[in-house]
Amino acid sequence: MNIGQAAKASGVSAKMIRYYEQTGLIPAADRTASGYRDYSDTDVHMLRFIRRSRDLGFSVAEIGDLLGLWRDETRQSAEVKRLAQGHIDELERKIADLQDMSHTLQMLVNACHGDHRPHCPILQRLETDLDGEDHSIKPRTGAIAGVVQ
Repeated sequence: MNIGQAAKASGVSAKMIRYYEQTGLIPAADRTASGYRDYSDTDVHMLRFIRRSRDLGFSVAEIGDLLGLWRDETRQSAEVKRLAQGHIDELERKIADLQDMSHTLQMLVNACHGDHRPHCPILQRLETDLDGEDHSIKPRTGAIAGVVQ
């Protein structure tokens, strides 16, 4: 099947299929006599695996590792579990960072009167440097430096 058909069957865009080939995530497709890419059912199956992995937030590098484990019939499931657990740990860190940012922004929004006056605690806090302030309150990773949480 051509790249358009493979894209439709796998749910991966033709542009991403070309990118995955270019980066070596997937092997280059066979070519027809006229030079067009020719994908097999096995290729589409691999592209679906990649799409589902991306849907779960795995990076391209992690997907490369997963593909290697998927292809290796001598693998131990512990290796797959370790990789997936590492991804869960990273997702939970990101969730915590996002919750911290949301909390900080909520505090700033609550402090803003939102009226006709130009004074705005949100903008004031964004422009404020930590120098001379209470350093006992440390911003979380991903939070805006200087925003009290």
